[in-house]
Amino acid sequence: MSDKITKYAKIFIGAVMTGFGVSGFLTPNKIVNGGLSGLSTILYHTLGIETGISFFAINGILLLLALKFLGKNFVINTIFGATSLSITVYIFSYFPPVTNNLFLATILGSALYGMGIAIVLSENSTTGGTDILGRLIQRAFPTSKIGSTIFVADILVVAISLITFKQVELVLYGTIALFISSFSINWFIRKLNISKLAFVISENGEKLAETLVNTSHRGVTVLDAKGAYTSVSKTVLLCALKEKEVEGFQKTISEIDPAAFIIFSESSQIIGKGFRLYR
Repeated sequence: MSDKITKYAKIFIGAVMTGFGVSGFLTPNKIVNGGLSGLSTILYHTLGIETGISFFAINGILLLLALKFLGKNFVINTIFGATSLSITVYIFSYFPPVTNNLFLATILGSALYGMGIAIVLSENSTTGGTDILGRLIQRAFPTSKIGSTIFVADILVVAISLITFKQVELVLYGTIALFISSFSINWFIRKLNISKLAFVISENGEKLAETLVNTSHRGVTVLDAKGAYTSVSKTVLLCALKEKEVEGFQKTISEIDPAAFIIFSESSQIIGKGFRLYR
């Protein structure tokens, strides 16, 4: 139950960040960075349709497709994410814009937008719009990066904004915002997948392995080794860790064998029990 609460709390936080980026920076300055927010910006300034209302309407169509191809759990999560975003966009739209400076609005708005979307995506949810479209495309092409996939869909919306507003400067700002938000999504997802590989060289390897197995939920692989200079037999322990576990791991090793030689290397991705692949 607590895991589910944490999950939905993260989705909500991501939606609030995205909504603030849209209504506090992008929409008031007519900056279209693609996606449903960009399309809603166009509809708002051309037809006067409130952004929150257009979010609900377009998402309804896309959710029907998601239900068929991506499953019920994904749709439930997305309904929560899309609803949270629609509400926050609507609420923030009644507040004055944070800035009317186009450069600052582009940078700050797109950064908030991208990071918020990434947080939501990391919890197997979306905020609707092109995020759903990105997941549908990724289902057909599993190796594609979600940020890059969304980018392709969003660039089409930016092109529409050129036809609608006929202001090249705004389109250029929108393109910059699109690159920033796409980079933020890919960077955040990649950061979540980064783990650490620990190599521990010790003469007390068996004792270290036993302690680690009993005190940690991580597995340990024991390798036999011999020092090239001393010809002394030693044990090498190999362990895959999340970054937040490194400090505790190092402390445990040092308490048992202060002379142990520890090497940490970065892994961009680990697939297996105990590790989740974020996409």
